Amino acid sequence: MKKTPWLFILAVIILTLGLAACGGGGDKTITVASKDFTEQFILGEMYAQLLENAGFTVERKLNLGGTPVAHQALLDGQIDVYPEYTGTGLLTVLKLGVMSDPQAVFDAVKQGYADQFSLVWLEPAPMNNTQALAMTKARAAELGITTFSDMVANADQLVLIGPPEFAEREDGIPGLKRVYGDFQFKDFLTVDPGLRYQALLNGEADVVVAFGTDGELAAYDLLSLVDDKGLYPPYQVAPVIRQAVLDANPEIADILNKVAPLLTNETMQRLNNEVSGNGREPADVAKEFLVAQGLIKE
Repeated sequence: MKKTPWLFILAVIILTLGLAACGGGGDKTITVASKDFTEQFILGEMYAQLLENAGFTVERKLNLGGTPVAHQALLDGQIDVYPEYTGTGLLTVLKLGVMSDPQAVFDAVKQGYADQFSLVWLEPAPMNNTQALAMTKARAAELGITTFSDMVANADQLVLIGPPEFAEREDGIPGLKRVYGDFQFKDFLTVDPGLRYQALLNGEADVVVAFGTDGELAAYDLLSLVDDKGLYPPYQVAPVIRQAVLDANPEIADILNKVAPLLTNETMQRLNNEVSGNGREPADVAKEFLVAQGLIKE
């Protein structure tokens, strides 16, 4: 009986171990996460569905938590990619100063994340989910208000409504006073975030604390006031991915970058409202959009 040469056996063992190290020779699993609000659920689903369409196996960890939780999970390797905002990366994660130029902000976070964390920012979308202040168009026209400066000039006639922390946060009333000068609202009503728009529409307040891509801005045809002195940095969204994952799967950049230029403020407001206003599932809204854009198949 002929014996199997030991070199052949060794080669088979090495090949088997190599395939196991590569995840079974073709199993490409990517963990996609999101933070804990509507827009993030939709964006996370978009990333997941684009990757699945390209042949990846996707594990979803949507609704993971706030920025510190999602960022740490990325650093710990518990997740591979999630949507983040340039302004959040600049101020919350890197602790840098406010900048108003979108390209400068993106360049700063891209470099900072690469140097400090070995994380990569892919292409940012044109949408800007910045902190905002909004009014009904009728009330704004009545007082001639279109900008933050106009609002401050009429502050003693205005009731502001928003979350309790807006009274103390640096990007809240203290920040407004630092940039726009000392002023006092007629009143500041604190409510749960989910109730603030209804209170505005009911006439209980004149100005609402908002975000630039809130679905309610479009649904209720509200006027988002212009931050004419640049208190807030831009908050463009982009996938942030671990460098090691991108090195192993460089095609991910092209897959996810295809959706970026399509995500404008108006588009994101509409998609957000489909979920928050019309009660649809984020996965269904994401799929409908991607199919309509020709990025995935029905």
